[in-house]
Amino acid sequence: MKNARFIAGGRRLNGHLQDGKLIDAAGVAHAPDDVQFLLPVEPPKVIALALNYNDHAGELGLTQPKEPALFWKPNTTLLPHRGSVIYPRGAEFMHYEVELGVIIGRDARRVKAADAMDYVGGYTIGNDLVVRDYVTNTFRPPMRGKGWDTFGPLGPYYVTADEIADPHDLKLTAHVNGDLRQEGSTRDMIFSIPELIEHISRFMTLQKDDVILTGTPKGISHVRPGDVMTLEVQGLGTLINDIVEEDEGAEPIQGKESKEGEWDGR
Repeated sequence: MKNARFIAGGRRLNGHLQDGKLIDAAGVAHAPDDVQFLLPVEPPKVIALALNYNDHAGELGLTQPKEPALFWKPNTTLLPHRGSVIYPRGAEFMHYEVELGVIIGRDARRVKAADAMDYVGGYTIGNDLVVRDYVTNTFRPPMRGKGWDTFGPLGPYYVTADEIADPHDLKLTAHVNGDLRQEGSTRDMIFSIPELIEHISRFMTLQKDDVILTGTPKGISHVRPGDVMTLEVQGLGTLINDIVEEDEGAEPIQGKESKEGEWDGR
């Protein structure tokens, strides 16, 4: 089932997609284009994975880590379907990353890979936006590059696990202004969903509604204010977000990280 949280008629509602309409708890049908989407879940935390596709590591000239390379997406990054992403003033290279988001269905701690899929509640689409200016140094978490407000769109739906026969065989695409920029398949993930859940839950409790962003394939490119990003993961719908310029009162980005993690002095 494709579930959604949305606002219609000034009311916060939950519904499911049926015959192209969102059906709320009272049985009232709403056209998806006429509602304001909310986040599909309110996750306690979002954990993201870097370099989980060999082709993406290759396009960045980086070596794939020997174990999952994890980082946080702050909850202040989260943005629903059709929300506007804010482009930081002074950023030189900002790009999208289409990703399969795994939603945890119940608390998980010290879960073995063989049992891990029993803890998956469902899936959503994630866009792990980044200012690449700040992630040349891969030996520390890229918080400044990936942690900007609005840099974590999720949605539009919470697709329950029973709807997806094989989450490791889903096509991913990203279009910008209608042009195909990124294409791949979850077949090419290096660390599978069970492996990720086992790894993370060994040292951290995964809570109900936590989201794990599982990485992105190659195909990144610069986006700018005025662009519209359209991301699709097979069976999960379409996540659309436009980009707007940061307000004029914001100081432009100053400095960059070098490969050694030092500042250039500007």
